Amino acid sequence: MTIWAIGDLHLSFGCKAKEMHVFGENWLNHHEKIGTIWDSSVKPTDLVLIPGDISWAMHLEEAVADLEWIDKRPGFKVMIKGNHDYWWQAIGKVRSVLPKSIHAIYNDAFLWNDVAIGGTRLWDSQEYNFSQYIDYQKNSRSAKPPLSEVDIAKKQAEDEKIFQRELLRLNMSMKAMKRDAQVKIVMTHYPPISADLKPSLVSKMMEEAHIQHVLFGHLHSVKKGLNLFGVKEGVNYQLTACDYLNFTLLKVL
Repeated sequence: MTIWAIGDLHLSFGCKAKEMHVFGENWLNHHEKIGTIWDSSVKPTDLVLIPGDISWAMHLEEAVADLEWIDKRPGFKVMIKGNHDYWWQAIGKVRSVLPKSIHAIYNDAFLWNDVAIGGTRLWDSQEYNFSQYIDYQKNSRSAKPPLSEVDIAKKQAEDEKIFQRELLRLNMSMKAMKRDAQVKIVMTHYPPISADLKPSLVSKMMEEAHIQHVLFGHLHSVKKGLNLFGVKEGVNYQLTACDYLNFTLLKVL
């Protein structure tokens, strides 16, 4: 069995108006690029981890077509929620529409053979900033007026509340992981550590729980030639946003 990962699929079969090519020509027909490599690389007995931003759908019924596309790809898939997965409602409703080849983690963990997998979305943290690594692209969906100082302060306070709540969810998920599993993997959508691997609240949690691999996405349009993240205190932090991977899959194990 091989374990693969790819994040930020941003599929839009159920909402064609949100196709990703507005973010750059490299996104044109990106699902075809991913599908071709996925189908030729992954075996039915393999595991594919998807750390969020799965579908642009706003409602669960709109996401079904995207989930069916994932289901058609080989391998068993395990996913978490991303910040753009607005379709992801109560976990019971989500799991009720998932095809048999897909499992969703939410405040719990998943055991595959002797591999324990946990995770949560996380959120923006004031511990680190990635703006220096991003080649910002203008697009019609992100044209927003600048925030006032008051609004910035409010947003930072709200972000911190969400982040702290996500830490609780992460703790719940890791407690649910099998302690004697040979391999422990955590998925987060937001990066859990700075690009240069300075210690963080989340990295401390990973080390204490003896996690070996942390997979995440969220960062897009990373400047060319940059290889971010890496191994810190025995934990391998890997960015799996599909454009960062050039629309291929990362072989984790």
